[in-house]
Amino acid sequence: MRQTKLVLVVTAIFLGGLLANAQSKTLTFKKGEVLDILLFSGKPDFSKLFPRYKETAFTFALKTGYQPQPILSIAETTQGGIQPASFVFGKWTSVSARKKFLNEITTEVPDFHEQRRAMWSSFHLAYYEMEKDVSFDLNPEKAIVATAYWKDESNGFMNFKKEWLKEAKNNGGKVLLELNDAMSSIGYMYKPDYMVLTEWNDRDAFDTFAKVTNEMGEKGIQNVNQFIIK
Repeated sequence: MRQTKLVLVVTAIFLGGLLANAQSKTLTFKKGEVLDILLFSGKPDFSKLFPRYKETAFTFALKTGYQPQPILSIAETTQGGIQPASFVFGKWTSVSARKKFLNEITTEVPDFHEQRRAMWSSFHLAYYEMEKDVSFDLNPEKAIVATAYWKDESNGFMNFKKEWLKEAKNNGGKVLLELNDAMSSIGYMYKPDYMVLTEWNDRDAFDTFAKVTNEMGEKGIQNVNQFIIK
């Protein structure tokens, strides 16, 4: 209960953050823009400490080209060991804008990392340059699942991925977004080889699919994280 309240506080005061589970939201990214995925869990003092972060680091991010997108909560971790509380999308105007922030933030805000550690118990970042125009809806009436895979050194992952996508379609799943070639930053490293966002009519439909994928084995897979987000 305390964690749920904390997520709501984070959502309410995270500058420009949109409560995605309040209504359907369309996310649009143009070719060359950057999509951020932030996974984090806040500490109890988050609401007390965030105003300064907002005035310093967040203000610099906005000046550099950051555009806030919906903040979602993670209802459940269904695979993998990390269990963040929030799943946040962000947008940057370009890779150069994203890198400018990473390269200059500690000059602009010397205690940037200390502020983050004080507010968040965990913080992971993956960002992607869009290779084409992308648009997708986050429908609160559906079950939305984010799955990230790291492939092993064998050649089995492509076959696994092909079968996974086939079974998702056969079981009523809709692929909203596929992401490859993740970038990240030191201290917040999160670089899956493949991330896919899927939509399901309901939790039962996803659970049926999950049983099928559990029987597919782990050939080609080094690691996996999977979250139900809302």
